[in-house]
Amino acid sequence: MTESVQRNPARRPPGRRPGPTETREAILASARELFAEKGYDGASLRAIARGAGVDPALVHHFFGNKEGVFIAAMQFPIDPGELLPKIFGTRREDLGETMVRLFLSVWEVPERRAPIIALLRSAMTNERAAVMMREFVSAALFARAAGLHDIPLLKVQAAAGQMIGVMILRYVLEVEPIASSTPDELVELLAPTIQRHLG
Repeated sequence: MTESVQRNPARRPPGRRPGPTETREAILASARELFAEKGYDGASLRAIARGAGVDPALVHHFFGNKEGVFIAAMQFPIDPGELLPKIFGTRREDLGETMVRLFLSVWEVPERRAPIIALLRSAMTNERAAVMMREFVSAALFARAAGLHDIPLLKVQAAAGQMIGVMILRYVLEVEPIASSTPDELVELLAPTIQRHLG
């Protein structure tokens, strides 16, 4: 481990104080280690700060909250803070179409899709990665989405599970004809089913 991410700052040799970039990277390195070791729920901001040898206020300064740290540390391409307002502003009867379009808007962009696939693959073969992914998705995405429209969590999870399955068929396994279908075709196909879950 480099000196910039030593877990005990007292052992850092004297010299120039770390700059913002070095401090940010130290926080991210500590966060990755703790998320992998303890999962999303078990890694506190104080522990992340302690591992990086910085004041917890710096974690808030750079990332805002634990979700922000997780998104940056794991290169998670979905920020719930950006997607949830779109769901919140949608009428209940239009949720199915909105959810499908939001999923596609994330998965259609290669730069956003690649890290999701990497995390999914990690979760399938690594228990720590599975716990981390499950806890983040449950706490930050599903539970909050359910609360916005007072929808039972089971129904939200069923809808999300169906969409994730379709995305894996389309982008990971590349099963035809779903792999080459247009986004509009998928919205027309999937929105009524997702609406039945959420309506």
